Formats: sequence, C-alpha cells, structure tokens
Amino acid sequence: MTPRALRGETSPAILIAGPTASGKSALAISLARKLGGVVINCDSMQVYRDLRVLSARPSVKEEQEAPHLLFGYVDAVCNWSVGLWLADAEKALAQARERRLTPILVGGTGLYFKALTHGLSAMPPVPEAVRRKIRELAQAHASPQLHEILAAQDPFAAAKLRPSDRQRIIRALEIFEATGRSLREWQEGERPSPLLAPEHCVRLFLAPDRDELRQRIERRFDAMLAEGALEEIRHLAARGLDPSLPALRAHGVPWLLAHLRGEIGLSEAALAAKADTRRYARRQFTWFRHQMPGWSWMSPQDAENVALDSLKARRQMGANRHPGRRSREDP
Repeated sequence: MTPRALRGETSPAILIAGPTASGKSALAISLARKLGGVVINCDSMQVYRDLRVLSARPSVKEEQEAPHLLFGYVDAVCNWSVGLWLADAEKALAQARERRLTPILVGGTGLYFKALTHGLSAMPPVPEAVRRKIRELAQAHASPQLHEILAAQDPFAAAKLRPSDRQRIIRALEIFEATGRSLREWQEGERPSPLLAPEHCVRLFLAPDRDELRQRIERRFDAMLAEGALEEIRHLAARGLDPSLPALRAHGVPWLLAHLRGEIGLSEAALAAKADTRRYARRQFTWFRHQMPGWSWMSPQDAENVALDSLKARRQMGANRHPGRRSREDP
C-alpha cells in the first residue's frame, strides 16, 4: 500500500523522538530554520493549550523562529486520542507539502509515531453516555481497582496493561462497554496504509546519558515552576474539569493540584513530579527499543549533523531515481 502522505511528497520527513527533556524541540527548531521546515507536534500533552509551561511546549518566541503546527490547539476538556491527532497530522503533512516545507515531526509520544508510520486500527466511537459512566466509575476507584474490573470483563486487554496505566485502562473499559469486544480485538484488526513509510523518513531517537537526563529533568521542572507552572495549574483547577481527563493526568499536574488543595507542600510536589517524570523517561527508552526498530539512536549533540547528512543522502537518492526532476536546492 502506498503511504498517503508520500504521494507527490517533495522532501523526506524528519522524525525526532526521545525521552522527555532530551532536547527534541531545540533540535527541531534548529533544523526547521536551516532547511525551510515546519515543526509538527507528536506529543500528546503539547496539544493542550492549557499546558504550555508544564508540557514544555515551545515558547512564543521559539514558535516565531519557524512554523509550528498542532501545538496548543486542543482544550483541556477534550479527551484527545491518537486517532484524532492522526487525522490532524494528515492535514499538517498536506499543508507542509503545499508550502514545500520539510516536515519535522517531534515529540515523546511513541503511539503517535507508531500510528504515523504503521497505520492505526479503526476504533469505534464511544457514546457520551458510556464515557460518562466509565468516568464516574473511575472517580470512585484507584487505578489498580480499575484494572481488576477490566480483568473481570476483558482479561485479554487487561493482560497487556499495567495496573497503574490509568488512561489506557479507562479506554479499554469504554471500548468494552460500548461494543462488547476487547480493545485488543479492535487494535489487532486491519490497519489502513500509514501516512508515512518509515523507511522513507529520517528517524532519530535522542538518547542522552542517563545521569545527564536525570539532571535535565530536575532542572527543567524547577524552571517550569519559576516560569509560572503553578499559576497555570491554578487556572486549570479553577475550571473544575474531570480529573480523569488526559490533560489533568500530565506529569506534574496531579502533584501540583494536591499542593493547591493544601495536601502537600510545594517541595514535596516537585520531588514527586520529578520522580514521575524520570520513571516516564525510562519507559520511553524501553518502549521505543521494543516497538520502533530501525530508528537511529544518538546523543543530542550528534543529532543535527546526522539529520542533515541523512536528509542530503535521501534527497540525492531521489534525484538519482528521477534525474529530470529539480530539487528545491537546484539553482
């Protein structure tokens, strides 16, 4: 099957993944400036407009340095999903092609990259009444209890989910309640052709030294607090949204909400948030290693030169296959 976004594509896409705080955004912006590119978000938390600071979204100044798409355009009240993001990513890639910009897709959400390059199984819509029912259930139970409920209804899906993976447990409960079929059955169904063929993309995974990454995570969270993260969460809390929504489960949000409720001190909230983020970074390393073969792992310091060299080589290969076609770099 021909990947949809590659039909008539003028430049290979650059995909930049890696653990949180590894320098992905800075690399993407630098490449966009040098190549004439557009930075497209592949991070599930950076879609939310309510979380500019705590999701480490590019600043207003950084967004002015290069075109950016799919950042901060979703309200926190929305239960955004990989399927909804993928539909928007298809439009963003089409826009990049029309403007003859190199698409640079960047983020830390592995499922977004997998859907982008491997396709996504069709999922049924979940009626709002079912969604409300499962959210009410979730409000009354901790994550391990929800996992036990899922295991009783849908052991096939529960076997693949950690008892702490609250969002995916809730999603599996919604799908089973709405359809009577396991989430795994839907996931393992026929997939449409992907938007991008992985072998036609420059795929980079930034892998900093683990001690260095730990320090980056801690420094970045301290910087977030200094830049107004607590006030950002204060505004979010004032909206009275369902605590099971993805935006309210972002790293750091539950701990800062607990602090605002007077349950813990700010230093305790910061330490807990940093620990959660370090654990998430370890999971990102593990997930990409097992789920996304074929990516080039490298230090952030080497990544820009590797990306530029790889892109040049791919463009040259394209020119050799189509000698009569002029590239954007031809005079």
